[in-house]
Order: sequence, then structure tokens, then C-alpha cells
Amino acid sequence: MEDASLIDQVALSTGLSPAVAGRVVEDVLAFYRETAERYVRRRHAELQTEGKKNPEIFPLLAGELDGRLVAPPTLSERQLRRIVYG
Repeated sequence: MEDASLIDQVALSTGLSPAVAGRVVEDVLAFYRETAERYVRRRHAELQTEGKKNPEIFPLLAGELDGRLVAPPTLSERQLRRIVYG
């Protein structure tokens, strides 16, 4: 998904070429497209590698998720209708 106005703004504000700005924008968008489930699995593995144990890891993950933008879950048409109509 390419947003030309966002790429133009990044290029203008940073002095990057439009091609490099496009790659930066795509990298940032990909970072924030990560689902909560994938983020939790990835971070859990990273924290275990650092020697942390689950009683320490899970509160850390909960706190990180509170302040992180993550991709929303995929919703079916039925779920969308329930959001709109209750």
C-alpha cells in the first residue's frame, strides 16, 4: 500500500529521495501491520533469549501492548455488522 502524499512528506521533511522515502514508509507501515499475536510470540522469544522467565515476561508484554499500535484482527462481514448494529 503506497501513500504518495506520505512519501512526499517524508522526502520533503528529511531530504531523502522519493525512492528512499518510499522504502522508509513501507518499512514503518510493515512494522505496524504486525498483529498482536505475532508481536507477542516474537517479543516472548526475544525476552526469553535475554534470560527472562514467564512471570516477568507476561506483565512486560501486557504493558508493551498497551502503548503499541498493532494491526487489528481480521473481521468477517458478520463481525462488522455486529459492530455497526449491535
